[in-house]
Amino acid sequence: MTIPTPATRAGTREWLALAALVLPALLASMDLSILFMASPWISADLEPTAAQHLWIMDIYGFVMAGLLISMGSIGDRIGRRRLLLIGALAFGAASVLAAVSTTPEMLIASRALLGFGGATLAPSTLSLIRSTFSDENQRRTAIGVWTAAFTGGVVIGPIIGGLMLEHWHWGSVFLINVPVMLLLLVVAPFLLRESRDPNPGPFDPASAFLSLAAVLPVIFGVKKLAEEGLDWTSVVAVAVGLAFGALFVRRQRRREHPMIDVRLFARGGFGGAIGANTAITLASAGMGLLAVTFMQTVLGLSPFVAALWMLPLVVGSVIGVALASTLASKVPPSALVSAGLTLGAAGFLLVSTLRVDSPVWILIASYGLLTMGVGLTSTLATSLVLSTAPAEKAGAASAIAETSTELGGALGIAVLGSIAAGVYRSTMNDQVPAETPVELADAATETIGGAIAASENLSSADRAALLESALGAFTQGFTTTALIGAAILVIAAAACAVALRKEPVNRPESSTTIHEGA
Repeated sequence: MTIPTPATRAGTREWLALAALVLPALLASMDLSILFMASPWISADLEPTAAQHLWIMDIYGFVMAGLLISMGSIGDRIGRRRLLLIGALAFGAASVLAAVSTTPEMLIASRALLGFGGATLAPSTLSLIRSTFSDENQRRTAIGVWTAAFTGGVVIGPIIGGLMLEHWHWGSVFLINVPVMLLLLVVAPFLLRESRDPNPGPFDPASAFLSLAAVLPVIFGVKKLAEEGLDWTSVVAVAVGLAFGALFVRRQRRREHPMIDVRLFARGGFGGAIGANTAITLASAGMGLLAVTFMQTVLGLSPFVAALWMLPLVVGSVIGVALASTLASKVPPSALVSAGLTLGAAGFLLVSTLRVDSPVWILIASYGLLTMGVGLTSTLATSLVLSTAPAEKAGAASAIAETSTELGGALGIAVLGSIAAGVYRSTMNDQVPAETPVELADAATETIGGAIAASENLSSADRAALLESALGAFTQGFTTTALIGAAILVIAAAACAVALRKEPVNRPESSTTIHEGA
């Protein structure tokens, strides 16, 4: 006879360990956006070329996304705490190098090293939460706190960056990482227990290469698509990435000890959770960039004021996380994940009602509903990924979840950004004042930034007419994209309701089993 017994509940040490794990996750996500504010100062000081400037901004995300799967697999083998400490050391050292960079090349190299550190921190922190919290409800709460930190870091990054740049050199936005990494190096050995796969098999360099060769071209291709539109370079890059991805999957199926057990995707809970995470990230990331641009151009807010207005969005995410933690023990995952996606869709629908003269609080309230859906969906999806995957593969499973987030973000910015740009251009083609010189008209029809710059060279009447047309065209592109985002999330909600329908309210991992002897 078997008797299920509750899993061991976490004590003070475990919750202190969570605090130690949340901080590096927060900083890793902050570094994705903190340069938004520092970019003008870096450009003035280091004078990078246009290509170098793009690499300064993008290399961190490229390297992080490309190495996540390999780092998660390495953590399963050498120990997740050990990998976390290696990543903390690399992240701290790279932060110092970035802060004291004197050339664009040095800063690009430092950002690449930061990406390596970030690739070790994100899956390590998440997989250590999996091993630290054996009680399912407590683990879900811990994952919710981690999710709020990781998603909130992208919003907080520009705000922290703006505050520091008010008083210090642009290098200060990197130095903020150093004391946190030093603290982690000191406390982690005492608070965190080591965990690893007891039977990992040999590390497979070929699989590591294939995972890198699959992810990097796809991320590069979709980013280039967003920046320059459809061309052969972006198409070839995505095609090459998908081809390497197919080779990666084929190799994993044939190996006795794969880096990733691709059969996990056949499980409704795992595949559905990854799909939900990708969909909500795709929609929210694509809309996030447009929302910031809308506030600064159409509503006329300064970058720092716009960043401050984004702060309440963190509250929406926290509410979503709290709802996930509270309701997960009572409501089936299929209903909750679908509800989170539907909540996000409702936020998109409200965004689609915005007009040029709408007050900023309407945008924030609508977008707050979206972030609430993000918090609810991401918490549950991440919990499902870790609960569905075997405990010994927690590092690889965490890396898959993080890779889906990176890929969803890149696709969102590329696809939704391209749609918004297309609507803007098609609208502006018919609305540029006839008296506008050809070269200024071309710039005005390309981007709203080009329209604002071109308007400075026109008469007062033509300037007002051009700006009115440009602001209206951008708003139309913004609201059209919001409708498409809503449609994506509605479809995802329906798909997840089916994929997760067999997932129980309380998963088996929330209890252990003892055997009563005869």
